[in-house]
Amino acid sequence: MSHHNKKVLEAIFAHPLGSNIDFKDVEHALASYGVAVEEKAANKVSLSKDGRSVIVHRPHQHTLPKDEVATIRGFLIDCGITPEKAA
Repeated sequence: MSHHNKKVLEAIFAHPLGSNIDFKDVEHALASYGVAVEEKAANKVSLSKDGRSVIVHRPHQHTLPKDEVATIRGFLIDCGITPEKAA
């Protein structure tokens, strides 16, 4: 687990929700935690792990909007991935 991926995970779980999280960083961090990242049509990305999945919109800008950060956070909680458990 790289230090950078841990920082990205901490940013996803930060309060208040961050609005400057780069989507490419999130993709790489999630892949390092065993989350499958699959491209879908119309700028959609499917995230899946252990039978759970969620579809998020790939932002046209590089940073994720807050609603997508919240969606990814909920997915990670459902999968049992949190900054405390990833340490």
